[in-house]
Amino acid sequence: MKYIAYVFLLFWSVIRGWAFLPKAIGQFLRYGVRYRRTKSLPVHTGDMPGDKLHFLNTGNSDAILLESAGRFALIDAGEDSEYPAGRRSLAYPGWEAYVLDYVKRVADGRLDFVLGTHAHSDHIGGFDTLILDPDVSIGRAYLKPYDDARMRGYEQAYWDNDIVHGQMTAALRERGVPVIGDIPGEAFALGNFTIALFNRGDRPSGDENDSSIGALVECSGKRAFLAGDINNISGVEHRLAGEIGPVDLLKAGHHGHNGSSTLAIAAGLRPETVIFAKKGMASLGVCGRFVCAGNARQLLSTGRLGGIAAVFGEDGIGYYAINEYIEPLPPKEA
Repeated sequence: MKYIAYVFLLFWSVIRGWAFLPKAIGQFLRYGVRYRRTKSLPVHTGDMPGDKLHFLNTGNSDAILLESAGRFALIDAGEDSEYPAGRRSLAYPGWEAYVLDYVKRVADGRLDFVLGTHAHSDHIGGFDTLILDPDVSIGRAYLKPYDDARMRGYEQAYWDNDIVHGQMTAALRERGVPVIGDIPGEAFALGNFTIALFNRGDRPSGDENDSSIGALVECSGKRAFLAGDINNISGVEHRLAGEIGPVDLLKAGHHGHNGSSTLAIAAGLRPETVIFAKKGMASLGVCGRFVCAGNARQLLSTGRLGGIAAVFGEDGIGYYAINEYIEPLPPKEA
C-alpha cells in the first residue's frame, strides 16, 4: 500500500513536467523510495573541520554563508525589517541583524564576494545593513542590473523590488565594492569550492523569481545546487535540469512553493538531500516530487533545525543543525 500511495503522489504532483515523466517513472522503478524521515540532526560546532554551506534560519527567506579553506562568501542576506511607506502588505519581520552577527562571528566580517540572486526583499533586503557595517569587508558583488520591464504587474504594484535593489546598489557604491552585473559564465574558485552561476541572463517572459541566479557549488567530488527562487514560469527549470545534471544537495527554489520545484528539476537533478529555506516543510506535492521522482533520502527545513550546516568531507556531505532560533526585528515603516 505504501508504494501505491507514492505512485499516486508522483502522478498527482506533476506540474508542467510531462516530458520528464518517463524519466521520473524509470528512476522510481529503479531506485524505489529511499526517503527516511529525518527528525533531528547532530548539532554543528564552530570548530568542526571541513568546507561548509551555512543555511541560516531566517524565516521564509534566504541567507547562505559559504566557507572553504578560510574564505567566505554570502549568497543573499535574508528579509529586512523596513518596508516602503504605505505598503503594509510588506511589513515583514527582518533578519538583517542576525545575518550581520553571524557573518561577524563565523567569517570575522570578511567576505570574498556577495551574490544577490534577484531583487526581492526576502533575498537581498538585508544586504544594505551588512554592506554598510564598518566591520564588514567585501571583495566584490554579483548583482544583475535592475530592469522594471522584467517585472510583472503584480510585482510593480505591490512589491519593493526597485527599492531593495537600489538600497543594495547604493550601499555597495558607498563602500566602494565593485559590482559585477554581467554575470560570468566561467566557473571560479572560493577556497576548495568551485562555483558556477546559472540562469545568468534576463528572461522577460517570466518574473523576478524566474530570473533568479542559481549557484552550483562543487567540492570533494560532491555537488550542491543553490536555486535561489528559480521557478518554471518560462520553463527555466526544464532547461536547467539538463544543464546541471544530478546533484547531491539541492537548496530548493522559491522555498518549495508550488510553481517551482517541478517534476523536471526533481527528475533531472535527483538530489539525495533537499533543503527548504522556510519555517516548515514544503507542500505535499513538492515533497512528493523529490521523494518519488528525485529519490531524495532526506528533506530538511532551516526553520525546524535552527539553520543547517552542510559539511563537505571525504565521506560525502554531512548535515548538522546550527540550532539557532533568533527573534527577528519587528517591521518598521521606512
